[in-house]
Amino acid sequence: MTITHIRSRAVSIPVDRPTRMSNRDLSDRHYVLVEIVDDTGATGIGYTYAGTAGGFLTKTAVDDLLAPVYLGADQDDIYGLWQRAYQETLLAGRRGAVIRALSAVDIALWDLKAKRAGQPLAKLLGGSMEPLPAYASGGYYRPDDGSWTDAVTAEIAFNIGQGFTDHKIKVGGLSVAEDAQRVAAALSAIGDNGRLALDANNAYLSVREARIAIEAFERAAGDHPLWWFEEPLSPEAIAGHAELSRQVRTPIATGEIHQTRWDFRALIEAGAAPILQTDAAVVGGITEWLRVAHTADTFALQMAPHWHHNLHTHLCAATTNTLVVEYFAAEKGIYNFERLLTPETRLRYQDNRVLVPGRPGLGILLDEAVVSKYEVSS
Repeated sequence: MTITHIRSRAVSIPVDRPTRMSNRDLSDRHYVLVEIVDDTGATGIGYTYAGTAGGFLTKTAVDDLLAPVYLGADQDDIYGLWQRAYQETLLAGRRGAVIRALSAVDIALWDLKAKRAGQPLAKLLGGSMEPLPAYASGGYYRPDDGSWTDAVTAEIAFNIGQGFTDHKIKVGGLSVAEDAQRVAAALSAIGDNGRLALDANNAYLSVREARIAIEAFERAAGDHPLWWFEEPLSPEAIAGHAELSRQVRTPIATGEIHQTRWDFRALIEAGAAPILQTDAAVVGGITEWLRVAHTADTFALQMAPHWHHNLHTHLCAATTNTLVVEYFAAEKGIYNFERLLTPETRLRYQDNRVLVPGRPGLGILLDEAVVSKYEVSS
């Protein structure tokens, strides 16, 4: 079977309310959708998050750099095509939007392969269909939600009402003292039966600054250990993450911005983090995500992938070193990618777990009316 057509679209979806994290305001989310069609008419769907801008840049990388490599090729040669596409990006740059574009194309090929096999992607990859541990993600800074402590308390209560016992909130966007108050409020709302992770989104400029922050958060947590401290430093600060890991009690997690197995080789060799948050829509697709996950397993490192629960539920089901899946409730308006999907193909959850979709491939269908509404041309 050969690839006969590749269609890419960039969409921009506004968030519901004023929202920020430690290092940027959120107004719109840009995604790039890729559909690959073979000579039988079968279609695979892939996608990536381009950022708060840059959707058309990522789409252009699909159209100009990658599509010529894939068109007319054997759709089952996924690993070989990845290597040829990666070589083709040598002069354009092998990171950033280019690798996100490659991720979307690669995901579409795996979706197509699983659909042609009539299997959910998890099963095609040798995984189980059992529900997977998950946590409720959020805790962004939203001024309209009242005081910072009241807002985080209300969100934890919402998560618990949905059946989640484990949670994550943002830090780094306020003073350390104010964020410590939010940490204490969140843990008070969680009680003794759940866990809390903290996500700094690269907020701190040095190991010392990050250490001062996490030690304050640990004091605010009291006898309740924090689950992990996510992305305290810039992604380039691999040695810094390793140094911080050796200095603090709370486990360090990072990797959501890192791309390709070579970035993760550096993280692993440095001992930068015991928890890797590899994002298949960022790292280079499913092909590269699997390479990273299996390598991490040989070093007894756990995978807690970032975002894209529709995709990562399948991948986590097929790996033995899965820690947890990150889940965003649609009602929060943060992970708004699911607006693009038909309601019946959005991910389901229950009792602190996500359910592996039983439909072929990723199990998602695009709502074309919604995609058309948010599509951008330049």
